[in-house]
Amino acid sequence: MKQLKLSNQLCFSLYALSRLVTSHYQPFLNAIDLTYPQYLVMLSLWEHEVLSVKALGKLLMLDSGTLTPLLKRLESKKLIKRMRSKEDERIVHIHLTEAGAQLKTQAADIPEKISCSMGFTPEEYSTLKPMINGILKRNEEK
Repeated sequence: MKQLKLSNQLCFSLYALSRLVTSHYQPFLNAIDLTYPQYLVMLSLWEHEVLSVKALGKLLMLDSGTLTPLLKRLESKKLIKRMRSKEDERIVHIHLTEAGAQLKTQAADIPEKISCSMGFTPEEYSTLKPMINGILKRNEEK
């Protein structure tokens, strides 16, 4: 049964690559005291400045049960603050603090360091990224 060989499974290759990429981030993120999921939250906030918890969850493809502990940890580090909407108290907005905004400067070279660390060629990046995004987009509405 060739189809059941681990080496033939796309899911395993993607899983192994995901773990490899995340492990390359670890030393750079340790230097700025962030975990990989916390880094993803910060990237989203550096790009958008303020997001509701719901919008952040959609961007990161995370449910609120996963997101809430992440946000609490970032808030305890004084990198973000959560504020209820004045118009609708059910909505919680995430704001960067001054320390959170300043951390962006320290993180600015991480993407380039990852490319070097992993040995990604520009061609690999320009092929792989749109392909992955296309697959994700086709499947996000399912």
